[in-house]
Amino acid sequence: MKKTYKIEVDCANCALKMEEAAKTVAGVADATVAFMTQKMKVEFVEGADDKEVMQNVLKACKKVEDDCEIFLD
Repeated sequence: MKKTYKIEVDCANCALKMEEAAKTVAGVADATVAFMTQKMKVEFVEGADDKEVMQNVLKACKKVEDDCEIFLD
C-alpha cells in the first residue's frame, strides 16, 4: 500500500534527512520526500498498520529535523 502525506520542511537537505529517517522505520518498504511539493510518499510493508508506522516515521524524522512536520490526518 502506498500513501502520500503533506509535510512541512524548510530545505532540500532537511527533506533528504527526513527521507533517510523514514526508510529506517519498521513497516516502511520505501519512502520519498519531495521538497518542492512538500509531500512524502510512503510505501508500506504488506500487512503493516499504516497509522502506527507513520507515528514512528514522524518520531524518526523529528530526531533528525526537529522543526519538520508530517500531517497525518
